[in-house]
Amino acid sequence: MSRHAVAEERAHRSAEHTRLAESPDPASPWRLWGPYLSGRQWGTVREDYSPDGDAWAYFPFEHAHRRAYRWGEDGLGGICDRYGFLNFSVALWNGKDPVLKERLFGLTNAEGNHGEDVKEHWWALDGTPTHSWMRWRYRYPQAEYPYAQLRAENARRNREDREYELADTGVLAENRFFDVTVSYAKAAPDDIAIVIEATNHGPDAAPLHLLPQLWFRNTWAWGRDVRRPSMRRVDPPRLPAGRMHVLECRHDYLGRYHLSAEDTAETNAEVLVCENESDLVSLYGVPANPTAYAKDGIDRRVIHGEQDAVNPDGAGTKAAIWYRFDSIAPGASVRVRLRLSAGPPDEQCFGAGFAAVLSDRVEEADEFYAETLPERLNEEDRAIARRAFAGLLWGKQLYRYSVEEWLAGDPGQPEPPPQRSQPGARNTSWQHLALADVLSMPDEWEYPWFASWDLAFQCVALAHVDPAFAKEQLLLLCREWAMHSDGQLPAYEWAFGDVNPPVHIWAAWQVYLIDGRRDSDFLVRIVTKLLLNFGWWVNRKDSEGNNLFEGGFLGMDNIGLFDRSAPLPDGCHLEESDATSWMAFFCLNMLKVTLELAGTVPAWDELATKFLRHFLDIAHAMRRFGSQGTGLWDETDGFCYDVLVHASGQAEPLKVRSMVGLLPLLAAAHAPAWTAEALPDFTARLRWLQRRRPELLDGLLSRPAEHDEPADQLLAVLDVDRLRRVLDRLFDEDEFLSRYGIRSLSAAYRTPFTTEVDGRPMSIDYEPGESRTGLFGGNSNWRGPIWFPVNVLLADALRTYHAYLGDGATFDVPTGSGTALHLGQAADLIEARLIDLFRRGPDGRRPCDGARIESSDDPLWSGQLSFHEYFHGDTGEGLGASHQTGWTALVAHLLCRADS
Repeated sequence: MSRHAVAEERAHRSAEHTRLAESPDPASPWRLWGPYLSGRQWGTVREDYSPDGDAWAYFPFEHAHRRAYRWGEDGLGGICDRYGFLNFSVALWNGKDPVLKERLFGLTNAEGNHGEDVKEHWWALDGTPTHSWMRWRYRYPQAEYPYAQLRAENARRNREDREYELADTGVLAENRFFDVTVSYAKAAPDDIAIVIEATNHGPDAAPLHLLPQLWFRNTWAWGRDVRRPSMRRVDPPRLPAGRMHVLECRHDYLGRYHLSAEDTAETNAEVLVCENESDLVSLYGVPANPTAYAKDGIDRRVIHGEQDAVNPDGAGTKAAIWYRFDSIAPGASVRVRLRLSAGPPDEQCFGAGFAAVLSDRVEEADEFYAETLPERLNEEDRAIARRAFAGLLWGKQLYRYSVEEWLAGDPGQPEPPPQRSQPGARNTSWQHLALADVLSMPDEWEYPWFASWDLAFQCVALAHVDPAFAKEQLLLLCREWAMHSDGQLPAYEWAFGDVNPPVHIWAAWQVYLIDGRRDSDFLVRIVTKLLLNFGWWVNRKDSEGNNLFEGGFLGMDNIGLFDRSAPLPDGCHLEESDATSWMAFFCLNMLKVTLELAGTVPAWDELATKFLRHFLDIAHAMRRFGSQGTGLWDETDGFCYDVLVHASGQAEPLKVRSMVGLLPLLAAAHAPAWTAEALPDFTARLRWLQRRRPELLDGLLSRPAEHDEPADQLLAVLDVDRLRRVLDRLFDEDEFLSRYGIRSLSAAYRTPFTTEVDGRPMSIDYEPGESRTGLFGGNSNWRGPIWFPVNVLLADALRTYHAYLGDGATFDVPTGSGTALHLGQAADLIEARLIDLFRRGPDGRRPCDGARIESSDDPLWSGQLSFHEYFHGDTGEGLGASHQTGWTALVAHLLCRADS
């Protein structure tokens, strides 16, 4: 069934499902507007035109309110059209800050004691896939924001110390903050009702300035497109009660839009208009600006009282509606209403229909999630899943980046330094990459750029609410303007040529299953593109041609004894347990997909046979590699390790028990007996191998046939005996099994492990929390914490083994406990422990909140829920990026699993 037919089939369901059925592709009207405005554009590679590639220093936070961006925009709780031409967000001022609060603040890699680190509190509260309903909340201190204090104290602290957070400064004491909540409800695809509400939670009255802002992305200053949009204040229609301000916006592509802002005698709003142009005078000390009303004109007018900083004629490309509340009482709220629409406003713009749109969209969102979330979920689990989906949906951001134009520079700007285009410089071999798409981002602030394996996991969760978007995202990275001509998928913008694990096909298979196992067109489209990616892996990452692979750090940053992306001593190479396991996993998922397609198109049977042979070759190499013929397996330890191969051919296992040695578990696929009859080429080839090349069948397990009937088979890197030995360690609570999932490094290394590698002493120890090393920026850690995505993959693999071994094969879980579980139950246990990170324990606290302010008894804090990058291996506290609803949103996938 095609994706359009699938969408039509859903049309009889909730109103939001109907809108989804009307919106099968990115160009659909309901998808035109969304939360696509970035949480951070400054400090990104796209905006970096420096000679040394230091993106953080080239475009720091202090420049952001004065300097026009080249490739995107950012703001607080904002929206934009899917092309990023017209943007809306909220700015705030508490009467004390030295700069308008227009964007989120955080520390760069060089400033944070654990790398890049946002220092704000905000939450995606709700949302629907077509963005017909969106709600977002920001917590704004009433005291002056402590920019300098946060920088100074984090600089003083070392990697052994906790991060110094905003709550530690004291500015949030006694709840002296405003909660600013922004709600969006679409009356039509191009008609959006907006409500901004601010509540004073402090004990004293406090002032607040609300400045909803509307602006055009600067597309005209670079010399590539001289067309300039316009924005001007126009006379509004008369309202039955109160008054209204209107901004008329004209754009060559979008056409005409209007922002209407309700005003009353109490708010007494003022319209401020300037240009979205850099303030070169304040930035660089030049004699004059190209415009008298630069980008920071609104900031200068509000905070510094500069009347001439904004255009008295009310025309420009950036505007704000300035609402001033001199004193908001404790517990009181203020509210402003706006409307962004293609059509001109009328006297009923803020009439009864406005409130009806908001209430209808809230009710429809409730109906949508009532149908989407399984009935078996209790209230707490439903809230966890809905918040996770909200974070994912708010994490959809516009990503514009043409590497060719970025390297060449713009005609209207100074020529880029020559260092940027030298061979080997950042992304010089990726000049084909040109994206201008809405993408699912790993984190709104710390990772405001796509990463290929993050995106794959994100799509699995997204498929439960928006399968069309999930499929489009997976296909997008395989298109010719993203995928390299040699078949490599782009990793992430800091280095597109880095290597992420090949999980794309696994994600595609999961999305296909979640979507009802009916969109075979999607499978065909994705598998044909990933054939190129598979060839790239075989040709580029198997340097010795021995079916053992080297992928570098493979996204698991500092998991090894040394930086695996760094050059090795002359003549040495590293055979990686994880890279090889990932390739075996890649083979088996390609095999699953081609077997599925062969059920209706027999020609796919031969391609399935190809992946069968590839997998068997890899499994054979993993088991028989090296002079001892033991491969990557260590018989004494019962575990798989990376192997350093010296110029002499001597193979030296790097005997560290980590996720590297658990990943061979992923390489498992169950082949039911029916495949023997349904897939003649696959079956014939398998029988030929059994007769002629039995030594290659290390990776094939067969259950004894009865009465010459076909038997179930299991393709797996680990046989049952080795499986048991690895699972003994996996389920050992003194090694990998934590109360909250599977650790990335064995806790046995609480006593550091030390060895000698190529004559140099090296050690590694269990670090359950933040990294104590500076590898890869120091803001992520694979030396002990729990990472959601690989945990989900391990649980998925255990279910595959269970499908073959059945209920009769039981294991001691936890090891030594005497509790016998089959592997389906063991997978349930791991997933339950992952979900428990977000559930309240007996003490009423969530493990993920740890020792942060969110763990307090105050419901204003304990009622909020954040999704972190990874979790403490002992306590479950959330660590790393604090809004990584990206792959951590897999918790919603676990809660929505049909077989849970």
